[in-house]
Amino acid sequence: MTRQNRSVTLDELYRDLHSHPELSFEEIRTAAIAAAELRAAGFDVLEGIGTTGVVGVLRNGNGPTVLLRADMDALPVLEETGLPYASTTSGVMHACGHDVHVACLIGASRELAATRADWSGTVVAVFQPAEEVGRGAQAMLDDGLYERVPMPDVVLGQHVGPAPAGMVGAHPGAAFASADSIDITVRGRGGHGSRPETTIDAIVIASAIVGRLQTIVSREIAPQETAVLTVGRMNAGTKNNIIPDSAELGLTIRSYHEKVRGHILAAIERMVRAESAASGAPDPAIVPAESFPVTVNDSVATERTMAAFRSAFGEEAVLDPGQVSGSEDVGLLATAANAPLVYWILGGAHPETYFTAANAGTIERDIPSNHSAHFAPEMQPTLIRGVAALVIATREWLRS
Repeated sequence: MTRQNRSVTLDELYRDLHSHPELSFEEIRTAAIAAAELRAAGFDVLEGIGTTGVVGVLRNGNGPTVLLRADMDALPVLEETGLPYASTTSGVMHACGHDVHVACLIGASRELAATRADWSGTVVAVFQPAEEVGRGAQAMLDDGLYERVPMPDVVLGQHVGPAPAGMVGAHPGAAFASADSIDITVRGRGGHGSRPETTIDAIVIASAIVGRLQTIVSREIAPQETAVLTVGRMNAGTKNNIIPDSAELGLTIRSYHEKVRGHILAAIERMVRAESAASGAPDPAIVPAESFPVTVNDSVATERTMAAFRSAFGEEAVLDPGQVSGSEDVGLLATAANAPLVYWILGGAHPETYFTAANAGTIERDIPSNHSAHFAPEMQPTLIRGVAALVIATREWLRS
């Protein structure tokens, strides 16, 4: 299924997308489906923005411009869901639910195009590549996104997560954490394992660094602040009796305030260099990798949008998820346009299973989270609610 048309149901579309995941900046097939769907709905379509990004513009008289964003990329995860429509691409999976995002935006684009008598303004549907590596939004901006499409008055979007399917909600203010990945190479002097006195042991230095880094959050960040520092990768050596020349560490850092983020990054550099110097080692290499800014929901715009959701779905279906420790690059699209952002959580977990786990206190064990090999959102009512949320939010911001 390389092209779609409006006779394809949303369920069929979603199953196809889930079965054919593509990694960051490789979303060629997904982008082609999005472009074909937008054209079928009557949008003006631009392709290849920021490598594989697709944008559809639907002008419908005077009024505001609303940008709707869905990310398209998958993850290097071997799927273990057992679904009949599981990934057919070995070692690649839609483990973060971006297939849900794409399907919902296509569904919303269809509905908005079919109901143009009910609203006035411009809809900009953005299918963004490479969110998982934090570079897709910026790539589209660098490729002249806002020189090619109307500047939005508001940026809207959603992320499926392990909340009960049918529920939606956004947290005003800092909603998703900033994220920084750092690659560190500790340099030493290798040699024979039987003669450590002739070496500078990079493994020992790296081990000391790992221990010291744990004190940053516990001893340098105020208790009322939130931060996470994780060493997720440590690589060194080739043989038991060889002391290697170097050791590698991979770090991820999460926070909600730029001051906290800056303090953590400076402390990492201070500690890594100090531990190396204390051992008489050469200067280490500290290289920034992926970076995501804090995702900040505009408080006024968020309340306006959530009020529309409460009116449409009922009070009990709209939640405040609190601050999410995951990260996003959607905020860059809003910042570049100087427009408010409203980015909400879309529940995707089976409601009965979720509430049973909640009552038992076993959500973390029984409800797979994003990036898990077992992450499998309930197809319905997740897709129906996701489409409805995008349409309702869009109409709230457009003239009727």
